[in-house]
Amino acid sequence: MELLNYKRFGQGQPLIILHGFLGSLDNWLTLGKRFAEDYDVILVDQRNHGKSFHSNDWGYDEMTTDLEHLIETLNLENPILLGHSMGGKTVMQYAAFYPQQIDKLIVADIGPKAYPVHHDQILNGLKSIPVGEISSRQEADDILSDYVKEESTRVFLLKNLKRTSEGFDWKMNLPVLSEKIEEVGKALSHHLPIETDTLFIRGGSSNYIPDKDWEDIEEIFPNAQLETIEKTGHWLHAENPDKFYDLVTNFLA
Repeated sequence: MELLNYKRFGQGQPLIILHGFLGSLDNWLTLGKRFAEDYDVILVDQRNHGKSFHSNDWGYDEMTTDLEHLIETLNLENPILLGHSMGGKTVMQYAAFYPQQIDKLIVADIGPKAYPVHHDQILNGLKSIPVGEISSRQEADDILSDYVKEESTRVFLLKNLKRTSEGFDWKMNLPVLSEKIEEVGKALSHHLPIETDTLFIRGGSSNYIPDKDWEDIEEIFPNAQLETIEKTGHWLHAENPDKFYDLVTNFLA
């Protein structure tokens, strides 16, 4: 079984951080290094993302198995798991299957429920870029701007471009991610009570965890608490990293 790509720094209790859909561990480098002042931080590329392996098999069962293989291979004891969006679903599912193997859980702007597919426009934009023919990132940005208006979102997405000897290519497995996009929105497959101490952090301007969902979340996570970072959207850790850092460290303390 292949091992996920990861970067590791710091000392102390293991803190594993998983990115969201179309992201990579690089999105967490700045915050990860701050957490590494107190923790053994392991930033991870999930399968079909970043520098991790590509596979036709992709879903939360596979991503949970990948995480278990990483924890076992690195011989990590009592790790803390932190996941954003898709990564949050992965760590929630891991906690459902392996509750005795983790200490605490931090879930950034995602709930355990099913979400409708809403990445179609982004995926269509990415697929419209002829990566083997473009000569610059600006050219890719110009094409993507017809589909994605927010510059910050385009910058995030185009971090998936890599230079090759022949020009550019995608780091991520775009064909599989596009074909199996329904997987990313699926609900947590185990709705047993998960007793792990859990912190949910949501963006105040995001609609991923509305107030009406909290009662259902508490049924699954009876030892959960909810914090809101006001005036931030779904990428709350990037929009207000200081507040995010404070909420996480206070919870872990």
